[in-house]
Amino acid sequence: MIQAIGLTSTPRRDLPPLVDDLSFEARPGAVTALLGEPGSGKTTALRLMLELEPGRGVTYFRGRPLHRIPHPGREVGVLLGDVPGHPSRTVRSQLRMLCAAAGVPASRADTMLEVVGIAGLRDQRLGSLSLGMERRVGLAAALLADPCTLLLDEPAAGLPPRERGWLHGLLRGHASLGGAVLFTTDDAKEAVRVADRVVSIEAGRLVADQDAAEFARTRLRPRVAVRTPHAARLADVLGREARDAQRAVEIVEESGSRLSVYGSTCAEVGEAAFRNGVLVHQLADETGPGAGHGATGRAVPCARTESAAGSDRPAAPADGAPAPAAEAGEPPVPGGRRPAEADSGRMPSPVRRVGGPLRPLRYEMRRVSSTAAPALTAAVVVAVSAISSLVLARAGHTPQNRLLAAWPELLPLPPAALGAGLLGALAFGEEYRYPALAADRGTVPRRLGLLAAKLAVGAGLALLLGVLAVAADAAALRLVFGSGPLRTPAEWVSPAVSWAGLLIGCSWAGVLASGVFRSATAGLAAVLAVPVMVVPLVRKALDGPSAYPVTGLAARLRGLAWAQWPPEADHLVLGALRVMAQPVGTALVLSLMVLLCAYGFTGLRGRVRW
Repeated sequence: MIQAIGLTSTPRRDLPPLVDDLSFEARPGAVTALLGEPGSGKTTALRLMLELEPGRGVTYFRGRPLHRIPHPGREVGVLLGDVPGHPSRTVRSQLRMLCAAAGVPASRADTMLEVVGIAGLRDQRLGSLSLGMERRVGLAAALLADPCTLLLDEPAAGLPPRERGWLHGLLRGHASLGGAVLFTTDDAKEAVRVADRVVSIEAGRLVADQDAAEFARTRLRPRVAVRTPHAARLADVLGREARDAQRAVEIVEESGSRLSVYGSTCAEVGEAAFRNGVLVHQLADETGPGAGHGATGRAVPCARTESAAGSDRPAAPADGAPAPAAEAGEPPVPGGRRPAEADSGRMPSPVRRVGGPLRPLRYEMRRVSSTAAPALTAAVVVAVSAISSLVLARAGHTPQNRLLAAWPELLPLPPAALGAGLLGALAFGEEYRYPALAADRGTVPRRLGLLAAKLAVGAGLALLLGVLAVAADAAALRLVFGSGPLRTPAEWVSPAVSWAGLLIGCSWAGVLASGVFRSATAGLAAVLAVPVMVVPLVRKALDGPSAYPVTGLAARLRGLAWAQWPPEADHLVLGALRVMAQPVGTALVLSLMVLLCAYGFTGLRGRVRW
């Protein structure tokens, strides 16, 4: 059961709200259509129901608002706009990633591919799919967690008749298992054909909430649809007979072979055609808003039609009429809720809202491994790093540590650090560009588990990128110059810790900045801002001798620690402290602290109301 009560959008600049005090219900076991012209507020109403836009009112899903449901993706399946997902990701990878987000087994992805009939397209890229196949992928994503409720925004828009029939069969199948289905449309014919109940809105306000049969009887204009190669002749015949009988009949020529006759019946039109020897290919009683209104209603084929040749045979279904149940080709529907489960009579106890992926580390690993961005970034970084190290070695006067890192004095960061920052910046950008992992929420909620997973995966990628870059630089230098530029270092722990800290810090700065600003570009800009803007400020603050030395700090830290580490490990602690005391290290630490506080602040401020 869906209960929308008093939905009202927040107006902008003294404009009237797109949705104004809208209330309706969508019952379990039934398909409900939200009908309205383009711009009437249908999509805004769905977004208000899903708490994706600010406004007033509340929507209950089986007695609970969305932010009180522990796992929203398991309660509500959503398809809003285009199918979300990175264009270069395969269909199967996308669904397996969403399985980790919904907390269901990865095998569910293959099951849903079979259900929606695109198992053969599992290795196709999302960007190469047709509109009909995209809709099937979107429905598979909406059904992954076996939700009780489906909310779909114009799911049949732009689809050919065959795809529309398949989609309508899927919606009817889900409702037959006790689920509640709500979809928006601007086509009255589709609403009457598919839905059990039609909610009509205009300018964001409720116009009518009716059963489909009542809607067709009271709000749609009945007519007889005629298809004949002699449309003009038949129009003259019908008009002449109507004038002779003094009946009010309106005849509209919709095309060269189609007529819409208002104020008559199939029998009257067929008999007139038979008497005057006019060949008729098709007759059907239809209901709809009429010609020129951009929508037609339910088509009910006449039992019989007569042609000029006197043939007496069943008429073909009218254009767009629903096929019989045996021919509709309805696909199997995944195990939905039984009607008893869809009952909203009992009010569950309050629960804590859980947002983001239910299995964040698995989700993040699938997200990273299912696109070519990390591999391409690594390849470019390694190639640029190797070339830079060769140029520095040829010029000479470059310390070995900077030579292996391919870090010239003129650049704010080495290529590997820039690559790590870029991969970190892309970590959150995808969710905001393609809000798929929590479609019921619109964007990824601030969840510490998701942040920790992204930081952990980002750190791992950064370290791997650093190892590859150093190995490629050393191999290139030995290949071109032999062992001349390289020598065995006397101390390698501090440089290694410094290198790892720089890479991880850049990656984390990119992750946090992209999460705060919701932009990969802003994340990379934050990484570049550390050496360009923050480091000079830190250098000014650290200039000059210190009045109090920090000698013996490692021993004092060892005394304060719970687990006593051996004295031999003091040089590791001193190496880490020495790295943090450097201007770049201090600037990174300060930047990460600021970004982490900003991330927490924006998460608290953007938390959904209770």
